[in-house]
Amino acid sequence: MTTPRRVRIATPSEYGAVVDGAPPITAALAPRRRRFSVARLLGSLLIVAGVGLLGWTLLVWQWQDPFTALYTRWEQRGLASEFDRVLKDEASRPPVVPKGAPPTVARTSVRGEARRFRLGLGEGDPIGRLVVPRLGVDMVVVEGTDSGTLKKGPGRHADTYMPGEGRLVYIAGHRTTYSAPFAHIDRLEPGDRVRLEMPYATVVYSVTRRRIVDDQDLSVLRPGTREEVALQACHPRFFATQRYIVWARPVEVRPRGGAPFAPGA
Repeated sequence: MTTPRRVRIATPSEYGAVVDGAPPITAALAPRRRRFSVARLLGSLLIVAGVGLLGWTLLVWQWQDPFTALYTRWEQRGLASEFDRVLKDEASRPPVVPKGAPPTVARTSVRGEARRFRLGLGEGDPIGRLVVPRLGVDMVVVEGTDSGTLKKGPGRHADTYMPGEGRLVYIAGHRTTYSAPFAHIDRLEPGDRVRLEMPYATVVYSVTRRRIVDDQDLSVLRPGTREEVALQACHPRFFATQRYIVWARPVEVRPRGGAPFAPGA
C-alpha cells in the first residue's frame, strides 16, 4: 500500500516568502494599497470642497458675501457719523424754504440748495441716506461710483444730479458683495417707495419702471427733462455683462424747515 503524501500548510509567517524569485505578496500589495488610500482621501476632500462651495454659493445667492459685508458695515458706521456732522452743520443754516412760501418758490429754493450741496462734494463723501423698504435698505449714500467707493455703500454717479434739482439722480450699488444693497433689486414693483434723506430736504420717490441694458450703454446717464432716481446693479447676479436699472419719480419733497410740497412737472 502506498503511503499518502503529506501536504504541508504554510504558516502566516511564511506568506511573505519569495516564490520562484517573485517578491513577497504583502510587499507587492503595499503600493497598491497606498495608492487606493490616497485616491480615497483625495476623493473625500473633493466632495467636502464641492459641498462647501455649493453651500457658499447658496449663502451669497440668498443673502450676501458675509466677509465683504463686514467691511461695508464698518465703513457705514464711519459714514453715518460723518453724515450726522453734515446734518448738524446744515441745521445751523437758515431754513431752505421761507415760511409760507408758495410751491413754486419752494421748488426753486430746494433746487438751489441741492446744487450748492452738490458742488461742495468730494469723492467718497457721504451725501444722504437711501431708504428702500421693499429691499430692507437703509444706508448712507456716497459720492462717486468707482470700485473703491462702492465698497462703502451705494454711490451717486458724479455726472448726474442731486435729489431736488429736477434732473436724473443715478445711484449704483453692489448685488452680491459689500452688503449687497441691491441684491434683490428685481423685486421692486411700480408704486414701491424710495426715499432719499438729504441735508437740505427729504425726497420721496415712487417706482415707475425697470429695464436691463448692456454694461456699455451710457444712454441711461442722460439727465432727461424731469427728475428721476435710477437705482442700478449688475445683472445677472455674479456677472457684470449687463445692468439692471429701476427708475422712480418724486412724489413728495420735505424741505428742511419748511412744509412738504409736490415736486411738480
